[in-house]
Amino acid sequence: QVQLVEPGGGLVQAGGSLRLSCAASGRTFGSYTMGWFRQAPGKEREFVGVRWSGGSITDYADSVKGRFTISRGNDENTLDLQMNSLKPEDTAVYYCAAAIDSYRNLRLRYSYNYWGQGTQVTVSS
Repeated sequence: QVQLVEPGGGLVQAGGSLRLSCAASGRTFGSYTMGWFRQAPGKEREFVGVRWSGGSITDYADSVKGRFTISRGNDENTLDLQMNSLKPEDTAVYYCAAAIDSYRNLRLRYSYNYWGQGTQVTVSS
């Protein structure tokens, strides 16, 4: 069992940067493959990126590739999402998630077993 908390989030102007963190309690991140998703009002929750357990392999949605980076935080039980060159269309509630089985399709929300409560990111134009 793992509990995920995403402090951070906030309001930023277009073109700016923001860093989200996902903090875990219970088992360490090393046991899970970790992903980030987001959900804008009236839209489905969509894949943002994933970092596989046991290494540093990552995958990103085309909409954020080259702008967003997932990395391990300073604390071994934190996972960061660095967001650069933010656009108004990046406005959403952002969620981190943990998957036990790294061999599933990790672009799908149903592949994840644990979720954080979400944090709001608003990008103004």
